[in-house]
Amino acid sequence: MKINAKILVAALAASAVAAAEAQSVRRGVVNGRTRRAAPAAAAEEGAAAAEGRVVLEQFPKTGRASTLAAPSLQGATLIGSCYTKPRRWIVTEAKYRTDAKWTDQLTFTWHILLETKSATEKDKGDREKIPPYSYFSQSVTYVNIPRGSHAASVCLPPSFLERYGEPKAIGLVVTDPNGKMLAGDSESEIKGIASHSKWWEDSKIMDDKQPGTQEPMIERRQGLLDRSKTIWALVNPNDYEMVAQ
Repeated sequence: MKINAKILVAALAASAVAAAEAQSVRRGVVNGRTRRAAPAAAAEEGAAAAEGRVVLEQFPKTGRASTLAAPSLQGATLIGSCYTKPRRWIVTEAKYRTDAKWTDQLTFTWHILLETKSATEKDKGDREKIPPYSYFSQSVTYVNIPRGSHAASVCLPPSFLERYGEPKAIGLVVTDPNGKMLAGDSESEIKGIASHSKWWEDSKIMDDKQPGTQEPMIERRQGLLDRSKTIWALVNPNDYEMVAQ
């Protein structure tokens, strides 16, 4: 049998090219540039993603469970006590974990709905003037966050609980300095507002009217405070990172 010399040369050349490419792949070299093997690259990318991860380990409770009597501090006073019984604050607290050795900053944006009918002061005349729900929002940025578990919290003074009621829906979103959402969730006891949804972005909810009227179901209010600006800053201060100025 005669073998065509041209075919043989071509076959040998193809075999040599294939062998060279195989050797290059084994060495991790493609087009003259070193490249990691795919499984190793994927593992490194996964590790990097885990390194920057933020996990909500404990979400705030709604209703009465999110209210606390203010801590009592003994000290001198010129006028004495105005209230003989402790007044309760609305204190929403979340526990979160960061996996990076250091995280430059994280912003926690809170969304809270108070239900008027659960107000602790029974002033019917005043309550009839207030919409069924009051909405509060506040953003708090923590900086220089080490790896581990931490706490985040915002508060409303006693007068808000007494006049506007208990928190019946709570939402929380955690973002990085570029505004990218890293973690978040919501809980709700209110009919028509689903848990685990961004209800504060739903205009049908936020701009809804009371039945048979043009009065709002929800009134937007100010007053939600970062914990560090309240008496609660003295409670478990090591759990909270520095707030950006």
